[in-house]
Amino acid sequence: MSVDGVVGVDGTATEEPGWEVDPEDESGAAVVAAVGRQIKLWREAKGLRAAEFGELVGYGEDMIRKVERGARIPRPEFLDKVDQALGAGGLVAAMKSDVAEVRYPKKVRDLKKLEARAVEFCLYESNSIHGLLQTPEHARALFEAGQPAYSEDDIERMLAARMARRSVFERSPAPALSFVLEESPLRRPVGGTMVWRQQLEHLLEVGRLRNVSLQVMPTHSEAHPGLDGRIEVLKFEDGTAVGRSEGAFNGRPVSEPKQLRILELRYGTIRAQALTPRETLAFIEQLLGET
Repeated sequence: MSVDGVVGVDGTATEEPGWEVDPEDESGAAVVAAVGRQIKLWREAKGLRAAEFGELVGYGEDMIRKVERGARIPRPEFLDKVDQALGAGGLVAAMKSDVAEVRYPKKVRDLKKLEARAVEFCLYESNSIHGLLQTPEHARALFEAGQPAYSEDDIERMLAARMARRSVFERSPAPALSFVLEESPLRRPVGGTMVWRQQLEHLLEVGRLRNVSLQVMPTHSEAHPGLDGRIEVLKFEDGTAVGRSEGAFNGRPVSEPKQLRILELRYGTIRAQALTPRETLAFIEQLLGET
């Protein structure tokens, strides 16, 4: 069986052992190229041609060469199989940590780094449930609805990246997280009834955490500053912050105090118009009862 569980009639894998490298991600591409060179050096040290090595790990010669020249980001399972086939004693498998982050798109890695530093989150989402609050099943259903359609490989990569960001809830000390969501996305049965219910139950679970404030903006509420798009403000321990709004500053990230004050004013107004956290939990429980 191949690393991905799909084998062709000749015994080699019909799926590639990794993800495509983003040509614009220079730092990530450099890591992948270094890992590929190491695999090639180990293979050649064992006196194996690429085709012979491919037979050992269940992949064709072309796929092996793509990994070795840094054209593919190796999956963790592939590196484990390579390590075993080459008798590397864990030295190849140890490179899994080097590629663990670069498999995610660069913009997601950059966002994850910011979120890992933040001690306070102020997040308003207008058209969907915020990514940090999504269940895997809900997120997958959203990705599968994309047009033009994503490949299964792309969906798996984006899903892994989104779920990795949820580690913010496991940090100690825990950051303060404030979310405001619009009512309408909570009523949309994304992924079907069971996935929808699981998503609502997850919101209840997260909303009950002591470091989380979860609020819903009722659809019947009057106009508010978030109607032109999401607002995000991340605050750091050293007193600095970074923010972004789809409806301000052309959607670009900002860090100047004057600009941040505008975003904080807008977010504060939105929170004041939304249901309280207690009312929000009661509202979600009511939605669950209606499903």
